[in-house]
Amino acid sequence: MTADLSRFSINQMTVRQLSLPELADACAASGVGAVGLWREPVREYGLDAAAKLVRDAGLRVTTLCRGGFLTAIDPEERARALADNRRAVDEAAVLGTDVLVLVSGGLPAGSKDLPGARERIADALAVLAPYAGERGVKLAVEPLHPMYAADRCVVSTLAQALDIAERFPAHQVGVAVDTYHVWWDEDAPAQIARAGAQDRIHTFQLADWTTPLPEGVLNGRGPLGDGAVDLREWRGHVEAAGYTGAVEVELFNDALWARDGREVLAETVRRFVDHAC
Repeated sequence: MTADLSRFSINQMTVRQLSLPELADACAASGVGAVGLWREPVREYGLDAAAKLVRDAGLRVTTLCRGGFLTAIDPEERARALADNRRAVDEAAVLGTDVLVLVSGGLPAGSKDLPGARERIADALAVLAPYAGERGVKLAVEPLHPMYAADRCVVSTLAQALDIAERFPAHQVGVAVDTYHVWWDEDAPAQIARAGAQDRIHTFQLADWTTPLPEGVLNGRGPLGDGAVDLREWRGHVEAAGYTGAVEVELFNDALWARDGREVLAETVRRFVDHAC
């Protein structure tokens, strides 16, 4: 029996060693019909050219990563961040995806004010959410594991993400649920239900938690099935909350990047079937 990959999406970062044309070819060879893209390689390839490439390959773009970094205090820095996020929204629209993932940003240098930083995110979204909505793009606020709170994302839980998102219409702002970042939080299943009741689960991403974490911790996401996360259970949580969208595998992992990208993609598909279907 052929595995059902209709909802599977490979995030470009998982196989970042592949160029966009190589990624499209590898997806065709592995029966993958959807991808999550990142702004930097898309920009390097050319936005319009990338949009044409994925269209011609029959690939659906499930998300664009990433916007965000909205916690600056300095007015000029804030203005630059808003301008960059508007560009990200426009890029998402050109690529044909309706989800822009936001990594909200860490504490500004010298600051220890987490609540203030979160409030500045909401202030920025008050500008960005209508802009995105007008272009058919939803902003997905992604909570990151608390180990990233200082330098990368002051939004650490789904509850915090929803407290911000709920200030705006659901078709403009929702959340990203990533197992790597929320698996430890006993309140997360209830928050997934809360998000689902409002139609605010805009993307669902899978990665496993393995230890020991690498130095720097950023590139420690484990291949599916190698770690502590019950991936089927978390998929069950989002589906019980009404989520019917793509299930995107996003891995930052130096060992995977050192391997042949086509092999990594084929292996990721197998692991998805074995551990998340």
